[in-house]
Amino acid sequence: MLNKNPSAGSLLRQWRQRRRLSQLALAIDAEISQRHLSFLESGRARPSREMVVRLTECLSVPLRERNVILAAAGFAPIYRERPLGGPEMGAARAAIDRILHGHAPHPALAVDGNWTLLSANTPAKMLMAGVAPHLIEGEINVLRLSLHPEGLAKRILNFREWRAHIFARLAHEIEVSASPRLEALFNELKSYPVPPDALSSRMNAVGDDEIVVPLTLASEEGPLSFISTTTVFGTAVDLTLSEVAIETFFPANTETAEAMARLAAAVAQDDER
Repeated sequence: MLNKNPSAGSLLRQWRQRRRLSQLALAIDAEISQRHLSFLESGRARPSREMVVRLTECLSVPLRERNVILAAAGFAPIYRERPLGGPEMGAARAAIDRILHGHAPHPALAVDGNWTLLSANTPAKMLMAGVAPHLIEGEINVLRLSLHPEGLAKRILNFREWRAHIFARLAHEIEVSASPRLEALFNELKSYPVPPDALSSRMNAVGDDEIVVPLTLASEEGPLSFISTTTVFGTAVDLTLSEVAIETFFPANTETAEAMARLAAAVAQDDER
């Protein structure tokens, strides 16, 4: 029978095993004895609040799960969760907006830990045009939007390559976070059919001179090819902020850069009218 209320020690052991560390390796990193760590994991000793914080830091446990372990040890959570729109998050929200808008005329968007869209600049919204309305109503998941048959899937020219990239990244995030929601999303995405005309091999999708897996989309301006980068708040101690990621897309070639500049100019003209 599953224990619905696991102890702090058992949770620490689970995270140690998830990180593929021996008791000795973790004990050395945390500067405690292996015997003491063994007692903590078995429940023969009760961890102090400081010890929970030290061990979870050594194990790179996500902040949300650190609160769970603290509660299991009998301590109040120390990592708060504030809404991104709240007054205390003004500086962080301004930083996100500055990155998104400053990245124009190229696409950029901000997502939470479940890949739910938080904000997007105008170029990113333009690339979402033409997808099924139900994918961009309410809570928008950008990975679902990307791979869903009624989303961007039919416009991604290197679909198999991009799909494999998303699956590898999501699998890594599940390994790091142990998130049930991400695991459910992964299973959902794997159930989506591959477009019948999707390219069937890496050599057809990515040339020998490529250095990364690009996102290549069909558009009225011709193929648009982007390379992506991810930005996170490296010192966040708020749950919401620790899970925010900013995805920025840069032109992978001159043709894409010129096409995005033309699209931006057209949008600016429309706004002036």
